[in-house]
Amino acid sequence: MIFEESLKRIKETDKEAEERAKKRWLSIAKPLYSLGVLEDIIIKISAIKKNEKFEIGKKALIIMCADNGITEEGVTQTSSDMTAIVSENFIKGNASVCYMAKRAGVDIFPVDIGIKEDVKGLSDKKYKVGYGTENMTKKAAMKREDAVRAIEVGINLVGELKEKGYGMIATGEMGIGNTSTSCAVVSVLTGADVKEITGRGAGLDDEGLKRKIKAIERAIEANKPDKEDIADVLSKVGGYDICGLVGVFIGGGIYEVPVIIDGVISLTAALAAVRLCPKLKEYMIASHVSKENASRAILREIGLRAAIDADMCLGEGSGAVAVIPLIEMGYDVYMNMISFDNWGHEEDYRKK
Repeated sequence: MIFEESLKRIKETDKEAEERAKKRWLSIAKPLYSLGVLEDIIIKISAIKKNEKFEIGKKALIIMCADNGITEEGVTQTSSDMTAIVSENFIKGNASVCYMAKRAGVDIFPVDIGIKEDVKGLSDKKYKVGYGTENMTKKAAMKREDAVRAIEVGINLVGELKEKGYGMIATGEMGIGNTSTSCAVVSVLTGADVKEITGRGAGLDDEGLKRKIKAIERAIEANKPDKEDIADVLSKVGGYDICGLVGVFIGGGIYEVPVIIDGVISLTAALAAVRLCPKLKEYMIASHVSKENASRAILREIGLRAAIDADMCLGEGSGAVAVIPLIEMGYDVYMNMISFDNWGHEEDYRKK
């Protein structure tokens, strides 16, 4: 399989550049470690780019769009038709994340990887793997080869964007029902109780939440995915969007591009990617702690700290885009602020 061969190309990030970045932060005329996780992110990017005086480059948001057959079980408040409607709005610039991305200087690249119908101006057979997944409570969500193909779509997209000068990639998704698929994948990979990690998605009431939990439990029982075989898990209880995002995270490692994780769906893909290749964690930046129950559990499992905790659960890549201005603020301090060597008041300032 191509993606499995690709994993062999992933190397550890540059530890010497990482150390130089740490020393640079220590020399800057401000209280030690006072920018917290923003300092850690800049250090991580330095290691990825193998240069403590790196340039961020252009910024992209990849939004994987796909439908999920499990919506037949009443696990969502919204009709699955909304996937195509919102995805079309990405093209028109009318979705929530479009306005956020414009403010943050991020270019949007929506991808129809598995919407149940073609969307004018968006759908492209180069990227589209299928027309929605099967109802995973009754059978596998997709064929294994389709899961692999979706992963490869994500890998190739990162390569294409790297060639176009994009030096930072944010991840997003659109797919009614994909918090159900995410919870199923997370439950299988971590052993977490479905009841503990399943949230209300886009506003389910108590009865809807009960249906959702039961449907996820039935899907896992019906398919019995092998947690040691990531492709098996993704194909049986995942979604095309999750698979595509797994590929984006793999692509980040292959092409040495920092990839920003969004909310719970993106986090699920990040977890699957790290299980495939632990080194990929070094190429990931956690943006925010989603309101969805599974978010904190996945962050702990991967071992990443998010920069934002704002009770967000919008999806679309909104959290990933929101953290970019913060990263750039930290970058500007890191690159431009005077050092103690030039100021000469280090001892007095750090005593305060």
